[in-house]
Amino acid sequence: MIYRNKRLNSIFIGALFGISIILSGCGSESGEAKEENAQIDLMLDWYPNAVHSYLYVAEEKGFFEEQGLDVNLHFPTNPTDPINMVASGQMTLGITYQPDVITARANQGINIKSVAAIVRSPLNHVVMLENSEMESPADLEGMKVGYPGIPLNEALIKTMVSEDGGNPEKVEMIDVGFELGSSLVSEKVDAVVGAYINHEVPLLASKGVETKTLNPEKYGVPPYYELVLVTNDENWEGKEEEIRAFWKAASKGYEWMAEHPTEAVELLLKNQDEANFPLAKEVEDESMAILLPRMKADEGFGSQSKEDWKNVADWMLERELIEELPDLDLIFENLLEEES
Repeated sequence: MIYRNKRLNSIFIGALFGISIILSGCGSESGEAKEENAQIDLMLDWYPNAVHSYLYVAEEKGFFEEQGLDVNLHFPTNPTDPINMVASGQMTLGITYQPDVITARANQGINIKSVAAIVRSPLNHVVMLENSEMESPADLEGMKVGYPGIPLNEALIKTMVSEDGGNPEKVEMIDVGFELGSSLVSEKVDAVVGAYINHEVPLLASKGVETKTLNPEKYGVPPYYELVLVTNDENWEGKEEEIRAFWKAASKGYEWMAEHPTEAVELLLKNQDEANFPLAKEVEDESMAILLPRMKADEGFGSQSKEDWKNVADWMLERELIEELPDLDLIFENLLEEES
């Protein structure tokens, strides 16, 4: 079963791992003990939204059960939770961002690795109001760009403006935290980066605010994996079989989701964290339409390549986001290639 919790703290984590799932140990009608399912604890990148629908499909349709798994989903209290809690062994798996995996491995020596690419291209675009006169990154010269204080976003702007023939030093970057939409609507800034085309953009549209965007891939930024599934080195060595089983079930959930996107959103809405992160159906339907082509891969859902990892790592080194290149043979596993 998938279990949801609103907040994680050290006391709750200690209790969580001291309690087994009672249902998995129930005896059969004949009185014989049923073999317990393997437990997988997964930390999402954020609260449930369209990008997680395949996980809820996999639970609802029994795909995790078919693989002998009980999957427990947890929500982060801050963006660093998936990496930190996977690295510490408190979570088996986590969903996070490819650039963050590279930073953790290269700068901090954290032994985590990606086992699957979930979203294959950036969802983080430069967003501006539809009536803005800006048409390309060079037009950001002399403008105020809001961002959530994350260095990656500064590197995106510098790369895009430079690639378009502009001077990034003439762009004023303003840390607005995560008040990206309100900062744009109130015209506190002229554009924002760090807003997602599958969330903030359709959310603003649902409120009558039309926008336009600039895709970083078109202006010198490599097509990094927006979201990846990670584990730590120890879990990979000791739980590879369970992780592979998890991805088989998750992939089956993705295939069903791709064929039935409307029904998948309905399942998501049943599992939303309404108290903390309420969802709007029209926003999630639009998000699903945006996500599906960015999750698809000719080699199969979740496939990864060394070339993709090298391109992103090289760009991050050039932009001084990392101090040295990580060992690319240790930073990811291509499950599909090894099973083919």
